[in-house]
Amino acid sequence: MYLRIGDVMVKQGILTESDRDAVLERQRETARPFGLLAEQMFGVSPHGVELAWAEQYAEVADSVDPRTERVEPAALRTITARQAWQFGLLPMRYDGNDLVIATTQHNLPRALRFTGWRFSHPCYLVIAEATALGEALDAHFPLRGMSASLLSINS
Repeated sequence: MYLRIGDVMVKQGILTESDRDAVLERQRETARPFGLLAEQMFGVSPHGVELAWAEQYAEVADSVDPRTERVEPAALRTITARQAWQFGLLPMRYDGNDLVIATTQHNLPRALRFTGWRFSHPCYLVIAEATALGEALDAHFPLRGMSASLLSINS
């Protein structure tokens, strides 16, 4: 079942049901994005909108275990180890022209912003558990001072 962002915000306690319904009514009138209207009408923070969006996206995105997925050297070469750890993402392979990138639900907004300015071709984000992603980063992007446990703590 597809979760609507307004329902996610209600579930997270960001909006009440009546707030959600008011935003939906305004959205029907203006065709503006739900998150933007929630910010304007009820003072929802951009961070709150991002959290709801990340939960919504994670519901429909593929889930992977990056420790067992096929990882291509060409995909790994698209970023540095520092970028992988900083943005919590692992480029795994190309699917046609799309770069398949694993991240966590927690890191999804940051990963999306990074991929938006870093890559000129389409990226497809898939969701991984923090521990699994951290262990895959350890294996493919070893970086002194970074470990799987640090990624898990921050998620």
